[in-house]
Amino acid sequence: MILLSIVIIISVLALIFAGYLTRQILRKDTGTEAMQEIANAIKTGAEAFLKRQYATIGIISIILAVIIYAAYAFFGNINLGWRTSVSFLFGAVSSAFAGIFGMWISIRANIRTASAAKKSMNDAFVTALRAGAVSGIVIVAMSLLGVTLIYYFFSIGIEPNEVPFLIVGYGFGASFVALFAQLGGGIYTKAADVGADLVGKVEKGIPEDDPRNPAVIADLVGDNVGDCAGRGADLFESTAAENIGAMILGVALFPYFKMNGILFPLVVRAFGLIAVMIGIMFVKLKNENENPMKALNRGYYLTSFLAAIALYLTTWWLLGSVEGWINFFYAGLVGIITSILIVWITVYYTESTYRPVKSIAKASLTGHATNIISGFAVALEATVLPVIVLSFALISSFYFGEASGVPHGGLYGTAIATMGMLATAAYVLAMDTFGPITDNAGGIVVMSNSPKEVRRRTDKLDAVGNTTKALTKGYAIGSAALAAFLLFSAYLDQVAKYTPGLKVVTVDIAKVDVFVGALIGAMLIFLFSAFAIRAVGDTAFSIVNEVRRQWKEKKGIMQGKEKPDYARVVDICVKASLKEMILPGLLVVAVTVIVGVVLKYEAAAAFLMVATITGILMALLLNTGGGAWDNAKKLIEEGEHGGKGSEAHKAAVTGDTIGDPFKDTAGPSLHVLIKLLSTITLVLVPLFV
Repeated sequence: MILLSIVIIISVLALIFAGYLTRQILRKDTGTEAMQEIANAIKTGAEAFLKRQYATIGIISIILAVIIYAAYAFFGNINLGWRTSVSFLFGAVSSAFAGIFGMWISIRANIRTASAAKKSMNDAFVTALRAGAVSGIVIVAMSLLGVTLIYYFFSIGIEPNEVPFLIVGYGFGASFVALFAQLGGGIYTKAADVGADLVGKVEKGIPEDDPRNPAVIADLVGDNVGDCAGRGADLFESTAAENIGAMILGVALFPYFKMNGILFPLVVRAFGLIAVMIGIMFVKLKNENENPMKALNRGYYLTSFLAAIALYLTTWWLLGSVEGWINFFYAGLVGIITSILIVWITVYYTESTYRPVKSIAKASLTGHATNIISGFAVALEATVLPVIVLSFALISSFYFGEASGVPHGGLYGTAIATMGMLATAAYVLAMDTFGPITDNAGGIVVMSNSPKEVRRRTDKLDAVGNTTKALTKGYAIGSAALAAFLLFSAYLDQVAKYTPGLKVVTVDIAKVDVFVGALIGAMLIFLFSAFAIRAVGDTAFSIVNEVRRQWKEKKGIMQGKEKPDYARVVDICVKASLKEMILPGLLVVAVTVIVGVVLKYEAAAAFLMVATITGILMALLLNTGGGAWDNAKKLIEEGEHGGKGSEAHKAAVTGDTIGDPFKDTAGPSLHVLIKLLSTITLVLVPLFV
């Protein structure tokens, strides 16, 4: 097929472009011997964690694939069983690769960014951003390539419009691995961060990234395994699952658009990659004093503009056979605008220049309790504007789809809006990866005793990186919300397909079993969040005790005469995070299966619907609240309300410590969770009807 060939060619070209950027980055200077020693310690710790994590995930994935096949075989559908199991494993392997590669580039770019900061701000900025771009482009290209290839191979001897229903296992596998990767990495990074802060900043009053802190290397490792590996797997599964969901909805429009409607999501995503590649190459600082955030925003707006042009041309080309085709473009434009609005809202609630963060910092003047009260109030408030924006996006995109005059066009309009929102996914991931790379670079600079001018540059980049990490989480939640509705609609279509005589699937929440399913869905979100947050607390407890032990037994550490045992703290983090991630991950799968098999498809639909709504709101609360607490602390550290070491600063550190597992463990895991629930129910529909 011509369209599939175009997608494959663009994906391969994107990978070649990523290889070109990688070569540029790897040829850069790797800094002083002291820098290399620290960077190697980070690299060793990150690779050790990822090796053990994916070995664990691999075993669980193989067992689950066997169970899926056995379940289908038990119900007499062996053919669908093996196809689902194979696509599940392919999706799992692809997602794992995405996570591994995301971390691979980040642990090589951190030292090169630190070294580049010796030359100029722009050199360090470009190095970090292009390294992030490598991760973003590879992950989106691999996601596209994976869905395209499995579609092609499964289409042999089968009607093409039936294939989207056969490849949903790919999205399930990607989501399953992403949940474990994000959760395990999140537990690791925040346990190390909290542990380092509690004994370093609070108890000893020493600066962040102080080499005398035994937990500092574990903290720097955590930036890579959580924010790079975890987020890489997260966005991989986002693009894969949402592509498949949109393709399923495209089947309903087969009489009007034939294969164009089914393959439209893949083609749009491919042209979006071209927009990202162009946008990345134009991003640089105008001068040494320019705020790096302005340069990143220029690139984002340019990429969004180019993505809008690509969307228009693709819509005209593939859907232009109907008179009202322009309305589908308007629906996609709604998605692009929604992504920009979500980013703006996240900036308002997490940037230190606006009221929410300032109010938390001010509340710190009266102690720890008022800081926490103010921060939690901001977190609750931060759910309002995103919900309004997302509601408007869903309604308007549905309206534009209906206005096309095509039957079932409303749902397809929401699917195209999701495509529009994810058109810039690779650039957003570049900004996200920029954060941990600059954070690591700052740590390397501090620990290697680099000159103050170098520290000033990396501190400035690190501050911007902290903002970009918050922005990308808001973006991920917004896209997850649109995608969740898309995948829910696909689930209802699947139920109708497997239920003879049932043309319209309704969900009557007044039925007791359906209401119970909805109630369990809401409960699961709270229980999962509790497990994730508690895991950080338990692991941090072990780290605090270990750091205290080292300081007590090795008196020379604080005088700078002895080196701490960094490896010991890293090992504690690895073991604890891997142990703690298993139960919550398996719980999600088990509860979904039990609800569907016992209470059947209508209760499973209510379970999915309410869990999605609750999950979106909880993720917004946790991510935004945690980011606001973090930047309130940073605002005080910049000199506000007494600066570092003041009573207000101590209160802000407490708030930041509470916010850490919110924004980097439970929150990011939740928007993976809601898509995992959608893909599980899609895959297991035959067992629920």
